[in-house]
Amino acid sequence: MNNDINIIIKKIFKWYFIMFFYADNMMKFAFSEEFNDEEYEKGYSIMGVGFDSTTSYKSGARYGPKSVREASYNFEQYNLRFDTSVTTVSYDIGDVQVIPGNYPETGNMIYDTVNELLDKNLTPITIGGEHTVTYGILKSLHDYDPEAFSNMVVVHLDAHFDMRDEYLGEKYSHASVLRRVHELNPKEIIQIGIRSAEYEEYEYVKAHDNITYFSSHQLRQDPKGLFDKLKAINSPVYITVDIDVLDPAYAPSVGTPAPCGLTPMMLEDIIYALSNKDVRGLDVVEVASNEIGDVTSVNAAKVIYDFLSLQK
Repeated sequence: MNNDINIIIKKIFKWYFIMFFYADNMMKFAFSEEFNDEEYEKGYSIMGVGFDSTTSYKSGARYGPKSVREASYNFEQYNLRFDTSVTTVSYDIGDVQVIPGNYPETGNMIYDTVNELLDKNLTPITIGGEHTVTYGILKSLHDYDPEAFSNMVVVHLDAHFDMRDEYLGEKYSHASVLRRVHELNPKEIIQIGIRSAEYEEYEYVKAHDNITYFSSHQLRQDPKGLFDKLKAINSPVYITVDIDVLDPAYAPSVGTPAPCGLTPMMLEDIIYALSNKDVRGLDVVEVASNEIGDVTSVNAAKVIYDFLSLQK
């Protein structure tokens, strides 16, 4: 009897470890590796920031990192659209700690983490979380290399300007994050897909020569101006994608959905146009879903997947 029990235990033990060693870890982004501080290559570092304390309509962006990582396993390593495979080195370092309700402290944690990545010659790719997380990343890039930042073009894809001076009494809000970024004095901000604004934001954007925007309606009529603009970029680039840039038909699970948005194919073309630039970082934010197979998460994961597919 004891011998039979031992045999059963050994079989269970063997089965467990076979499953462990051959299973995909959906707590990291597909095709990424776990980071080893003693042995790593130059490449990209993926991190999540599950913070959504200033969300004003639909909460849930704190679940974005988990949802987007899970959705990333929906893709093949070979990317048919671009005839490439995901072969570039990327490490998933997990999630940055956050303090719910406290952006300044959370922002400091993001800042310190990005600084460490830059020290290791790793380019940050961030999964949000609400859009405020972008400021902590760009503040770190700004302080780490002020000269490069002063020559940087921030490409911002969003349904909204996010240029309010404050929102609901918050200086650091999902609705004011690009205003804080603009105050860091990058070379230029290019805003894509805009279709919802407060008039004060519109006035602010129009008053500054280093902010250019392309509304979703402009792009529907004639996208050539945008792609000419992107092609002409010859300086460092940071890409921030609020997934609500897509029409709610393609991204319903977002903090502030707005009709008449971009299609996933247009977004795919924009990532392609930026892929050969000197990209210093990428973030995809505002996924507010904790459901497996949610279309918003799939489209958000595809932004990162496409970008990595296009890197050599």
